Amino acid sequence: MQEPGPDPPDDPHDGSTPASPGGGGGGGEASWLLRVLEAARGASLLSASPAEMPPLTVVAVERYLAEAPPCPPAPPCPAAVPPQYWYDVTLADGSRQERCHLAPSLNGLVQRGHLRAGDRLRLTRCSYLYDERRLRYGFPCLEGVERVAEEPPARPVPVASAPRPPPLRGERKHYLPLWNNEDPYGDAWEAEKPPEKVDVDVSKLTSLGHLEMTWRSRVHFHPLLVRVLHKSRLRYYGKPEKKMDVPYQAYFEVADSSGMISMVLWNSLCPEWYNSMKVGTVLLLEQYAIKNSYPFKTQPTPGDSQMKRFATIEISLNVRDPPTKISIIPEEMVKPEWGLPEVKYRFITRSELDNLPNNHSCDVIGLVTFVGRIERARKRERSEDFWLYRWAHAIDGTSEQPFILEIFATSQPDVFERIHPMTYLVCTQMRVVRDLTDNPSSTIYLTTSNESQIFITGCHKGQPYTRDTKVKNFIHWTKTQSEADQMKKTVIGGYYPLPRPPNSFLKYCKSNKVESVLKAIGEMGKEIEDLHYREHKRIAIQGIISAIRYINCSNVAEDASGVEPVQKDTSQTLESSTVSKEDGVQKENLQTKEFTSFLGPQYAPGEQQWHQTLQSKKSTVKRKTEAEEGSTSVIPVPSYHYFTRSARKKLGLDKYQHEDFVQDKNEQPVSDSSQYYPDREGLSAVPETEETRGTCDSWQSDLWAQVKDKLLKYLHHSTVFPESIPRKFDYAHKDLLMQQYNLPAAVHQPKEMRTYKNINEFKSASGLGYYEVTVLGINHDVAVDVAFLPLFYPENPHLLQMEDIENDKLLSCMSCISAYQQKTTSYGTFCDTFPLSNEIVKAAMDLDGKHVVCILDICHLGDDKVEVFLSKIYKMVEPDVLDLV
Repeated sequence: MQEPGPDPPDDPHDGSTPASPGGGGGGGEASWLLRVLEAARGASLLSASPAEMPPLTVVAVERYLAEAPPCPPAPPCPAAVPPQYWYDVTLADGSRQERCHLAPSLNGLVQRGHLRAGDRLRLTRCSYLYDERRLRYGFPCLEGVERVAEEPPARPVPVASAPRPPPLRGERKHYLPLWNNEDPYGDAWEAEKPPEKVDVDVSKLTSLGHLEMTWRSRVHFHPLLVRVLHKSRLRYYGKPEKKMDVPYQAYFEVADSSGMISMVLWNSLCPEWYNSMKVGTVLLLEQYAIKNSYPFKTQPTPGDSQMKRFATIEISLNVRDPPTKISIIPEEMVKPEWGLPEVKYRFITRSELDNLPNNHSCDVIGLVTFVGRIERARKRERSEDFWLYRWAHAIDGTSEQPFILEIFATSQPDVFERIHPMTYLVCTQMRVVRDLTDNPSSTIYLTTSNESQIFITGCHKGQPYTRDTKVKNFIHWTKTQSEADQMKKTVIGGYYPLPRPPNSFLKYCKSNKVESVLKAIGEMGKEIEDLHYREHKRIAIQGIISAIRYINCSNVAEDASGVEPVQKDTSQTLESSTVSKEDGVQKENLQTKEFTSFLGPQYAPGEQQWHQTLQSKKSTVKRKTEAEEGSTSVIPVPSYHYFTRSARKKLGLDKYQHEDFVQDKNEQPVSDSSQYYPDREGLSAVPETEETRGTCDSWQSDLWAQVKDKLLKYLHHSTVFPESIPRKFDYAHKDLLMQQYNLPAAVHQPKEMRTYKNINEFKSASGLGYYEVTVLGINHDVAVDVAFLPLFYPENPHLLQMEDIENDKLLSCMSCISAYQQKTTSYGTFCDTFPLSNEIVKAAMDLDGKHVVCILDICHLGDDKVEVFLSKIYKMVEPDVLDLV
């Protein structure tokens, strides 16, 4: 994953002013919440622990920059590092709302997804804090809360739509977005300034070319008339030790007939103007400053390669020194004689992408077929700052392969959070990511740059790219497509394995920016404990592959409790969703709805549900086990079906019967070779015996059998949660699915859903199961169970390419066998379980007893749920591995 880019320097003019007092919000008659807070303020120790604790609704959870303590701790100690951010929580009890400061010791409740807007909680302890540097000012502080489960939230008390007061603690003037710093947040950010009717006196204008030659000899400059060609994401450069009111900056590339130059918007001008300065906007600038340009700033690739760039200077717009005057010229008032350049693009088709070099800049348009959940990547180790990003796939009809897009937040939260399948997505200033030296067949993907902009259905009207030839060709292609057919291929959310780790461990180490690449298995608990909500991280551990177990998808912990579930009734099919009538679905081409977004506002979908489900097929044989009849065992036990001789020969399964082993309930190895396989068409079950009842498809090494009962520590992180399973997209529940895979909002805004569905009720888009892999520590004293989730989509086989894990025989075998299993199952040929193939067992035995490096993908899913997936296995015999480790 590529980080968005380096940070420019801070602005020397911070424009700081004294902070104004602030307090709790809300109003109304006397309430329980008010009584408790008043009791804390009147107590001798300024704290209260109420005996009665009715449930309260969390109306808002808001974040802001903390202030540095008066003097740093001496000597420096990591445990004593003060928090970088503080949180205010707005609570409601049904008659009143109150803003309260969250004690910094409870920050982890927000950071790990335990405390969110819309939750219900009980207040167990609160206090009242006075600000010793301000007269008659204090605020309530939450010091103890308990989450209330399974209780619907009360409707919050409406409050007046007055400007939101500043944060409670310290002298900060505004709140930040809850999960990152790059997005505009709060009512201080103006949505869009209307264009003004401005008289432009051309005789008084200067040009960028003339400015470059004369700026050092002048103090005041003539007005400039320019067009915005590129726009960067916002940059927040606030620090706890600095007192700045609005520490923001944003870069723009603007141009006139003489060339292009960088323009920087500083501080309080960002909330006022950032959302109004769009690509293509024409600006009249007066009373601006000219400075030497920042040399390490990222540079966009202009659509016109012949345009001259003035790279040594930049325009600075600030509230003072001097106070800049900005005017937006309506497009209908722009005259051709002004010579302003048009916005040009570098659109490519998917068929052209394979021939482009690494880091090539381009623009793309496509129909979204997959969008992943929003995840977070830490900017620096031990930092509280994160990048937000998500993955998406889009097709344009020129190739069977989709565009694979890594989309970082671009300071367009309303667009970023509303990317969903079946929308038209435009991404500008994307960069090609590929490594031909490592693996020529590896996946090529595109990642956003600092100047990328994204647009979806509803945002296209009036955009300059609508006149581009390749955009018009794409729209023409959509007219030929059936919406119902494309809907069958759509997927949303779940674990996403790309980009794969490089084939060389040396390259993995070079691309890793952490202090220590390898982590001890015993340290995994600390790594997981330090994760923040939706933080994704890759770690490397040394170990020995010691056991593999196949687990049926129906055994996934659907209650998301993190506890291994009881075996379900295996007589039921994997997917039990209702069947849509094929002839009841009106086939429309994509032009009908989506293309109207280029001409008007976003369309509202009708009541008709475009979701297509497959006819579920029951197994020809039903088998009941003791687990089905009420056994309390918590070990997943898949139903165990077998294949005909012809099918086994086709899959190459005959050879492994004398090599594979399964385990009985007492974890004793049981040979498969004595089982009976009738030769009849279709499927048949093994005769019920004490040994076969409750068995799993598994393999274990001799070493594991010797040491598994003598371990000092055995970590279990192989649970696959419902949030990790990619789902078929259902347009009828579009808003619910987007809410599920977005991050929680800072302010609770209850939405009226037509129907509510649990995430488990949406059809899985992949997988009949997953593998649990046991990694034994190289000292044979600790072990960890992790999951490997094969991702293959029968209805959209090009969604992920299996060749990405070549040179990794074990994982490749598990993926290929699972893919073949799903293909055949989709044709109704086989049932929903699949024993370990001979290829998988052989690949595992090749690694038996050998030290390997395992790359793990870990992601915090909220509450106490953390997914841990095996992503790559490096053999220690690879060149340079021993030197590195």
